[in-house]
Amino acid sequence: MRSVDAAGLSIGDESPPRIMGVLNISKESPYDPSVFDEPDAAATYVDSELIDEGADIVDIGLESANKRFDVLSAEQELTRLETAIEAIQSVSGDAVFSIETRYHEVADTALSRGFDMVNDICGFADPKMPEVCSEYDVAVGKMASPPDLTRPGAIENVDDIYEALAQNGFTEKTIIDPAFGGWSEEKTLADDRETFQRLREFRGLGRPILVSINRKNFLRSIADRSTEEALSVSLAATSLAVERGAHVIRTHDVAETRDAALIGDAFTPDRPSHHLTTDDDSQVTAEELDVTTSAEAGRHLDRLGISSMNDITDNSIIHTLEIDGLSRSAVTELSTVTAKSDSAVVTAVESESGREANLDSDSQSSGIFLAGTPASLDAIATTVDDSVLTEILTSITRQISR
Repeated sequence: MRSVDAAGLSIGDESPPRIMGVLNISKESPYDPSVFDEPDAAATYVDSELIDEGADIVDIGLESANKRFDVLSAEQELTRLETAIEAIQSVSGDAVFSIETRYHEVADTALSRGFDMVNDICGFADPKMPEVCSEYDVAVGKMASPPDLTRPGAIENVDDIYEALAQNGFTEKTIIDPAFGGWSEEKTLADDRETFQRLREFRGLGRPILVSINRKNFLRSIADRSTEEALSVSLAATSLAVERGAHVIRTHDVAETRDAALIGDAFTPDRPSHHLTTDDDSQVTAEELDVTTSAEAGRHLDRLGISSMNDITDNSIIHTLEIDGLSRSAVTELSTVTAKSDSAVVTAVESESGREANLDSDSQSSGIFLAGTPASLDAIATTVDDSVLTEILTSITRQISR
């Protein structure tokens, strides 16, 4: 899982969960307390209600994305952007400022005039958006959406979210958002609940995850709460979301959400990892992936370019490791040992550049995907002769057994 640097703010597994507070420069937005059209009042709100309450990021929206309202043009958004720029220039607190937009022109202007990040609610439906974000080298939230600038988040099938997130690729600093909420008439509360249930699956894209679940209908309906009464269900879901892999929580209730996110983070199990330097100064790293179901394993296989893992993903995957930097001899030995096992499998994977690991060369492998039960991994550790491989697997299995 890669981490993303957002104007000096680290976002990823190695960092605490980040809180994204919301300011709206849009009279249409339904949450009145966050709506301002005067810069000084907006700045005061950002300082006192967002930054002072614990917001790491302030996301500023120029229009309501609610499907009931007409979509503003880029020119109309740019007019409202002036208010947002004046507001952030008057803020005294320290935060990462994110512009919520669907247009590359708006993102370009905002980034050139003080904004640090983009929150693209149409998920690169504007194909020039990733180019602009890459040019400025900024973090960008990418919400799952169809290739249509007028229909943000309007994914009608949970299984289509993954493909939508891949639309027009990723930048080096992309943060993915599976788009919770009623973005289309076809999307049901059950769809949102299924998406939440499968949240860990999106870690298969190998990028930080942003969720916007604050007081959403799919949570309120479970406890039969109105929007005004829904803080408690939002906080419960926040803790669960962080435990399932969310890194950024977008919210109007900053202080309370921060506390809930910290609780979720504190009770998220540590994933075993090991890093070592070999005698020839090569770097070898291994980490357990966050996998609890065969579907989650399959998403990582997609990312790594593996088409098949025999039947392992259909038969109680317990632990999955991605190992980089092993020698050819270690990979050959590992392949030989696992070929004789019914409960473990090893597969060579492709590097990010698409070059397949060459097991017949003297160079280090670009990657190995190893999956198995704790017992089978421990058996491999005691069977192989390669000292580096033995050290890695012994360390991992010791951590697993804790």
